[in-house]
Amino acid sequence: MPQTTETNRKIILAERPTGAPGENTLQLQTEAVPRPGKGEMLLRTVWLSLDPYMRGRMNDAKSYATPVEIGGVMTAQVVAEVIESDLAGFSKGDYVLAPSGWQDWFVSDGTQVLNLGPEPQNPSWALGILGMPGYTAYAGLLKIGEPKPGETVVVAAASGPVGATVGQIARIKGCRVVGIAGGAEKCAHVVETLGFDACIDHRSEDFAAQLAAACPDGIDVYFENVGGEVLYAVLPLLNPFARMPVCGMVAWYNLPGLPEGPDHGPQILSTILRMKVKMQGFIIFDSFPAELYQEFAREMTGWLAEGKVRYKEQVVEGLEAAPQALYDLLEGRNFGKVVVRVG
Repeated sequence: MPQTTETNRKIILAERPTGAPGENTLQLQTEAVPRPGKGEMLLRTVWLSLDPYMRGRMNDAKSYATPVEIGGVMTAQVVAEVIESDLAGFSKGDYVLAPSGWQDWFVSDGTQVLNLGPEPQNPSWALGILGMPGYTAYAGLLKIGEPKPGETVVVAAASGPVGATVGQIARIKGCRVVGIAGGAEKCAHVVETLGFDACIDHRSEDFAAQLAAACPDGIDVYFENVGGEVLYAVLPLLNPFARMPVCGMVAWYNLPGLPEGPDHGPQILSTILRMKVKMQGFIIFDSFPAELYQEFAREMTGWLAEGKVRYKEQVVEGLEAAPQALYDLLEGRNFGKVVVRVG
């Protein structure tokens, strides 16, 4: 069913999953296209962002953001076109970054909306390298990781939008960079295209031994966005005063309870204590001063123009394909930043 001017397709949270989301978790519904009023604008979704944090929004649990209600539109950032506007600062034909969620049409009063202008170059990049994932990598690495020239930086999910950016910035800052990814194709991309010094396949039977061999001088900065077995392999390699920015734990997002196997809590806390590790979690929207985003946008735009940072997108066609694409992302079956071309 394509996007039309008469119908608003929306994907809602139909049930709260236990473990991995299933075919009944997200459902497609339709309604009439909403109409804007005074001081409002009508937005048509063009690009939809898919991100791991969306799994957490399905849970009715205390977190940094309100969970999606049952029957509510699934949350997301989108790039949309302004179709009608009675709002100062926004004109018909402008493209905007907006929290519209998984739907074709949205009426906005301008809250949390960023105007990208009438003809932005690579508009979907506002959802990736120039948006939340890129900013997460920049702020987390530079402000919490504080990499120094010659240090060893390790990042998991190294072919994804955050990990790939972390590694490339670390290389710009003069670090030795080791990535961790799933599969030979992703590892080759990380080394040959992104310029990492090495990349280890976490699916290998001797993964921990390969990681140790790739980090002969230990690990000074570990950018954590995965958790699970990758974290357990990293812990013994952390140097004294290592830094660990924590922005995600995707390996554990679908768990209905505690991970199976031994309790690694003592190992984690003991390592933090003995190695004097700085481990800090952060949420990109409220963990740093607002002016840092302007610094990021300026530097990242320059690095992209100079070819110092490269970026890979995985484009999914159609809103109806978004649920399966999210499930694939949560299982590591994506390659690059996942965006959905909606209209």
